[in-house]
Amino acid sequence: MEEFDFNKVTPDEKFTEIGKFIDRMQENFVAFGELLSHIKRTGLFKYKGYKNFKEFIEKEYNLASSFASKLIDSYELYMEELDVDEQSMKEIGFDRLNMIKPFVKDTELGVAEFWIEEAKLLPTPELREKVKEEKDRHKKPESNKDIFIKQHLEKMCVFFNCNVKELNYKMAVYFQDADLESIKIMIKEKQKKLEEHEGLKN
Repeated sequence: MEEFDFNKVTPDEKFTEIGKFIDRMQENFVAFGELLSHIKRTGLFKYKGYKNFKEFIEKEYNLASSFASKLIDSYELYMEELDVDEQSMKEIGFDRLNMIKPFVKDTELGVAEFWIEEAKLLPTPELREKVKEEKDRHKKPESNKDIFIKQHLEKMCVFFNCNVKELNYKMAVYFQDADLESIKIMIKEKQKKLEEHEGLKN
């Protein structure tokens, strides 16, 4: 790659270079995803002595398997399942394809095509906002039971001045030698009364 001395160029040249870097990334992520998909499917990593793909990609190339999985998923979902052409994938970009993935995967073709078209047309901030709105629209409202649990955990964490993990440890210590049968009966009685008065059954 051509050397680039960032201290000897104008701000405009630096901004131009950002565009070049991004273009190179978008040019390569589809081919990289295809290659990784092939290696994983065929078990080619075993040729190098690895038992699984995760171990291969992380130890051999020091690459996070979660990132490799995203590259593979993008290639297999958009190009193989949905027949999106490579140029369209490059135009949308890796990050934006991942942004709309929850609405594209395992859904009707018309819905998938709608979100792919939105990703092509909308600027990133607008697409992110639209994705957020869609997620909020489908978010399941908290039940009374969920709210009660959250309030109880907050109360106990404040009382013991600890986080949830430490609170769970304290609860484990408390219950270690406790009479679990009598506690079970007591909890059932209190739960029944609480649900009758507070509507926490859902």
